[in-house]
Amino acid sequence: MTEKITSNISTKKKRTYTQAEIQANKFIYDHFDSNYVRQMNNALFKIVDEAYFRPVYIGFDEMPERNNPAHPIILASNHSGMAFPWDAMVFGCGILKRFDYDEDKIFRAIVAPGLSGIPAMHPFFMKGSWKMAGGVDANFLNFETMMQYPKGHLLIYPEGVPGIGKGFNRKYQLQRFATSFIRMSLKYKTDILPYSTVNAEYVVPYVYSFDFVNRQFNKIGVPFMALGVLTLALVFPWAFYLAFPVKMHFVKGTRISPYKWTDKEYKDMTEAEIGAIRDRVKEQMQKDLDAAVEKYGHSPFQVKELIKVMWQKRAYFPYNLPFFWPLMFHEFERQWIKERKYETKEPIEIGTGWGTFIRLIWRNPITLAYFIPIIGWFILIAYGNRKWKQLDELGKPLQ
Repeated sequence: MTEKITSNISTKKKRTYTQAEIQANKFIYDHFDSNYVRQMNNALFKIVDEAYFRPVYIGFDEMPERNNPAHPIILASNHSGMAFPWDAMVFGCGILKRFDYDEDKIFRAIVAPGLSGIPAMHPFFMKGSWKMAGGVDANFLNFETMMQYPKGHLLIYPEGVPGIGKGFNRKYQLQRFATSFIRMSLKYKTDILPYSTVNAEYVVPYVYSFDFVNRQFNKIGVPFMALGVLTLALVFPWAFYLAFPVKMHFVKGTRISPYKWTDKEYKDMTEAEIGAIRDRVKEQMQKDLDAAVEKYGHSPFQVKELIKVMWQKRAYFPYNLPFFWPLMFHEFERQWIKERKYETKEPIEIGTGWGTFIRLIWRNPITLAYFIPIIGWFILIAYGNRKWKQLDELGKPLQ
């Protein structure tokens, strides 16, 4: 008889998959392209990290071992409200580089399907970037499949969309958690390793979210509306990817074993019991986050250090500033695809300094659209849709 694997990912649905279905879905393991992330680090994030965000990884000198060798540990972190997910990108690229892209030590992220399905939600419309960097669309079958992933760990942001839309007025306040990662931890008896993302709330500061305003936009299918600096993104496309130069801290928290909190097997637990464990995990993560913010969150920008680092890394100027990131990211994709460096694995090299400015615009004229009010959005959306259609014909490695 075919083994049945049941997934209770939400309180409203119970989904059951056969082992054969999960086996057939394991092609998602192959989306990750370590060369892609290595190239991104070497060509892009060395500039963004070293001369702008200056990330610090606390407690990540070694990646923890699996408590259950057959199943990955689940890393979980807080969302930073109202900003493009630069914090997740910085953490992901940094951890992969830190552990030399070793698939036994790094993690794969469970991401909202909108990140991989909407061109604008990729950094500067870069096709396939989330999946090639290891991201997996968040759905029942994929989560079950990744729980059998033979290498590394998983990462999830359990606040989901409400965490992104919580606004600066709710900074560092964990929103209601999904139960999916709790269910997977209970079912597969694997640990949860929280970590706190500190200062990334200031990536786009003083952008607010109000329930009354959000309810009005819910009526037209928009989950929330940002009020503040980010509202500029409605006019200027470049502002959608805006990020302030915060010194990000990623602080490893208290390792949690929810399956040790109950004598029941997962299949026998009620929704109320699972919800109670979810709330207990959230409470512990909030304590860790509060402690991390108290220790590392007093000076999110560290301006004196920023000026010093920018001077030391002045060879990167002006491309370490967000205003110039469209040029860098589009040039990266141009070399990756048009020069077919995904095949040759030749290093992607992007010249920096004012002398390269005209050349990069000449190579990537679409970047001018980022600075055209309103109309620029229509140009970029049409460009993104057309490009994605063309690239779909190529298939792998452009997932």
